[in-house]
Amino acid sequence: MHLVHDPASGAADPIAFDDFLKVDIRIGTIVAVDPFPEARKPALKLTIDFGPAIGTKRSSAQITRHYRAEDLVGRQVAAVVNFPPRQIGKFMSEVLTLGFPDGDGEVVLFAPDLRVPDGGRLF
Repeated sequence: MHLVHDPASGAADPIAFDDFLKVDIRIGTIVAVDPFPEARKPALKLTIDFGPAIGTKRSSAQITRHYRAEDLVGRQVAAVVNFPPRQIGKFMSEVLTLGFPDGDGEVVLFAPDLRVPDGGRLF
């Protein structure tokens, strides 16, 4: 996961609302989790169902500190679905799964507190 700015330095530069609307953030349900032992940093390969309009996409996520693979299937997560795919080793990551850093900088997944339909867009 590459950050546009250093989150410790404060807020990012202001953007226009139209720029925000270009980022397509959707909710999906994790349907499969696979190990990713060849990743440089501990990570998991997620398969996420974003509903019929977008379908199933894959993502590499460095979330092994707080999450076990067997606990993730069925969990809803938010992801950016309109970035170009990114090659991570031999794996093609198609979406960017979203999270926030905890006090130690480890990823905590971002998800709704109530179940919503897969494919719903953030607004």
